Amino acid sequence: MAEAGRIRCGIGGWTFEPWRGVFYPPKWPHARELEYASRRLTAIEINGTYYSSFKPESWAKWRAATPDGFRFSVKASRFCTNRKVLADGRDSMAIFLGQGLTELGDRLGPILWQFMPTKKFDYDDFAGFLDLLPEKVGDMTAQHVVEVRNGTFNDPKFIGLCRDRNVAICNSENENYPFIPDITADFVYLRLLSADDEIPTGYDEADLDLWADRFKAYAEGRVPGDFTPIDRTGPPETPHEVYAFVIHEGKVRAPAAAQAFIRRVDPEFRPPAD
Repeated sequence: MAEAGRIRCGIGGWTFEPWRGVFYPPKWPHARELEYASRRLTAIEINGTYYSSFKPESWAKWRAATPDGFRFSVKASRFCTNRKVLADGRDSMAIFLGQGLTELGDRLGPILWQFMPTKKFDYDDFAGFLDLLPEKVGDMTAQHVVEVRNGTFNDPKFIGLCRDRNVAICNSENENYPFIPDITADFVYLRLLSADDEIPTGYDEADLDLWADRFKAYAEGRVPGDFTPIDRTGPPETPHEVYAFVIHEGKVRAPAAAQAFIRRVDPEFRPPAD
């Protein structure tokens, strides 16, 4: 379930060799990297699930390695989204959802359904896909978010489809993707894709402050004032849960950027001393 007003900040994955000695302490055991990361960040986006499936034992191990209150988002299998007719993906979706996600228990956050840049908006095609998304994963209420990468989705009809089904639209900070800041679900999902490895914190102080203020606006249920929504008939302003991931570019500094955001938006969060 969404935690209204909570802002979670994190990274994509937890295994990345250049983080060793930069984010992870020197000689930190590789098998304990998730344990370390999950106590210094408040969410992690699992990306490997886009390419592969995992056994229930792996999902259970990930849950056991993380503290109470931590959340994973999970990127759905490409076999669910990379197809000509999306509604034909029912079997692939069942395989993905049935591999062991329920083992995460209360650590399970949003499921990210990512589409190729070549996938264009077709109302009936996407309506058929959204109708396949389950309301629950096991006994847990499911949170679904779609990341679209084609300009044809800058369409109020797409916004309406997602809003009617409480499906979030990923706000991707990348000039190559459509920028859709609209609120369509009871949570907001952002992927920040332009951090800079030359900056120790990924973003300079001004940009860290700017994005933190945007996260706070979303947590209050408002589209940030410097963003222009596609559909101006948005929902009433009520507190929303926010997920913000620093990912892709500037990956070496992504953990530092996420930690810098957490210090700005979640002052009660207390990571352990290194």
